[in-house]
Formats: sequence, structure tokens, C-alpha cells
Amino acid sequence: MFSYWEQQSFSHYGHIVVGAGIVGLCVAIGLRERYPEATVLVLERGLLPTGASTRNAGFACMGSATELLDDLQHTSEAEVVGLFAVRKKGLERLRKMLGDGRIGYEENGGYELISEQEAAVLDKLDYLNTLLKPVTGKDAFKLANDRIAEFGFSGAYSKGLIENTCEGELNSGMMMRALLDMACRCGVEVKTGAEVLGFEEDDKKVFLRVKDPFRTDVWLLSCDTLSICTNAFTKQLLPDVDVIPGRGQVLVTYPLPGLKFKGIYHFDKGYYYFREINGRVLFGGGRNLDFETENTTDFSLNSLIQIDLEQKLADVILPSIQFQVAQRWAGIMAFGANKYPIVKAFSPRVFGAFRMGGMGVALGSETAAQLVELIKG
Repeated sequence: MFSYWEQQSFSHYGHIVVGAGIVGLCVAIGLRERYPEATVLVLERGLLPTGASTRNAGFACMGSATELLDDLQHTSEAEVVGLFAVRKKGLERLRKMLGDGRIGYEENGGYELISEQEAAVLDKLDYLNTLLKPVTGKDAFKLANDRIAEFGFSGAYSKGLIENTCEGELNSGMMMRALLDMACRCGVEVKTGAEVLGFEEDDKKVFLRVKDPFRTDVWLLSCDTLSICTNAFTKQLLPDVDVIPGRGQVLVTYPLPGLKFKGIYHFDKGYYYFREINGRVLFGGGRNLDFETENTTDFSLNSLIQIDLEQKLADVILPSIQFQVAQRWAGIMAFGANKYPIVKAFSPRVFGAFRMGGMGVALGSETAAQLVELIKG
């Protein structure tokens, strides 16, 4: 049961945001700045953000050459360039908002390894650079084949190396810590361990049913506006939306003395990605090996993919270095019919921003800003 004091002071808010990931916290901060007299509450079902915000690889990227060319097979040039521009704007907004030092942002180089089967892409870099130059103001992609041996990658696999000049890296833990600190400084109230079971609305308020792990009663909250920012888990609250979860498998090695490369790297149309972090190699991806199994919100590890990651780490990335895996984990991304995020008003009081397509670091803050404008309108 709830006390008189709890019902009086903790049951109604001006704005409630569901989800404490990148998008949710940015939305809450934006609402607090836009409406300084209003109360803003963020509800997160886990002790930490549940999906991918604290479980990603920390890539500040906008898309590799092979990924963009693959997108152009079924999407117009205008749409591909438009999404690239939104990613660029989002990264710039995130960096300005938090500061490079607070998120561990660095530009140690971004590269893509090209296999023999993908060699045709090397002849299309001029096309991509011309297409993207109105957004980038410079060549986004350059050949860097001479660095394959320098970085120690397998020459048997890597028939080309493309430098992605617009990419950087950050520390995902530092970024989320900085966002949470900023939200608290702004006066945003954040409650973890609070699972939203559902919601209803009338013409004046939205009512949420929230599970409290320490009580048998459901906690009933009300608000003037509700923002759903739960990415891959959105169907639990909005069952009809176009959201397909995609699990991302990740591992990280113990420190490796003499590691020859820094920066961030992609291969196989962006389905694989790796980076150096504190003298270790963080490597993830491989969901294209088993799409059916990986379209899930289950955080379990897929042994098929974990074995594949270790094999590619040994054969492609570290062919002459012995390594041991220190940690393994999975994060849950959200995909759909296209790669644009969904930013939508579902009613005059219920809004949503989700489906980051595995690019939440780049898209999150800009998508949140769009949602705040939508709520204002």
C-alpha cells in the first residue's frame, strides 16, 4: 500500500520518460530545459539502461563505405545522404552537449577492412565522396592499403583498407555517466528498477502502471506527457510499431602488449566492428550469421557467434598475437523497415523516439531533440 505522502508528492509529474538510455536521458534534459517549472521523471526498469546504451562498442561513426553502398541498393541517394547528415549532426550535438573530455571522445582513425569479395567498393569511393561532400565538406573515404601490414592485420583477408575520415570513438560508460550527471543537475528525477507495465490516457492525463519490486501493489503514476524511449523494447508498450530487436554479441580481450593499432574498424558491411580500448581489443558483431536467433530481446550469448568472433579475431585481426578473452556480453539494438529512427506523436499526450538501427551513439541526441520539438508543437 502507498502512503498519503507518497500519493501526494510522488504520483504526478509534468513529463514522464520511459527509458534511461541515450535517447531517454537526452529527452528528459531537453524537456527540463524547455519547461524549467515542470517536473520530469525518467523510469528505467533495470539498475542500468537495459538495451544498448551502456553495452555498445563506443563507435562515433556514421556508416562504413560498404554499408552505405549496401543501403543504396534499396534506398534512394537522398535518403542515404539525409540519414548520414542526421548522424553527423547528432554526434556534433552530443559532443557539444557533454564535452569531448567527459565522454572520452578521440579521433584515432576509423577504417574498414575490405575482403577480396568486396574489392569492387574500392572503385566507388569517388562516387561516395561526391555524394556525401555537401554534408562532410571533405572526402569521407580514402584508400589506406599501405597500413594493413603496419596494423598487423591478415593480408589473406584484407585486400584493401579504407580510411573513414569522419569517424571517432568514445567511452560509452563515461558518456552515460555524463548524461546521467547532467540530468540530475538539471533537476530530472531518475528512478531505476521501475518497470512500466502499461499505460492509459484520458483527455487530461496519461496514467502509468509501474511495478515496484518491494510492494505487491502496482504504482499508479500520472503525467501531462509520456515519452517512450525504449528502443528495441518498445513493442512491450506499443505493440503495433515497426521495431525488430537485434542482439549484438561482444567480447573484449585482456591487455595485449605491443598492439599495433588504435581507432575503430569495420568489416563485412558493418556487421563486424572492433577497436582498441586501454590496450585491449573489443570486438563485436556477427548477427548476420544467425539473424533469426539474434532478432531477440534475450541477453543470452550465442555460442555460434562467440566462436566465430574468436576465430575472426585470431585469423583476421590478430593473426600473430596470442590473446585471451576477458569479458563477453550482449546488447539489444532496434531495427525496422528502414534505418531512420521513429519520432512520432501517438496521441496528443503520448510520444515516442526509438529504433536507432544500431547507431544510437550518433543518432540519439538529435533524435531526442526532434522529440522535444514535437512535444513542444
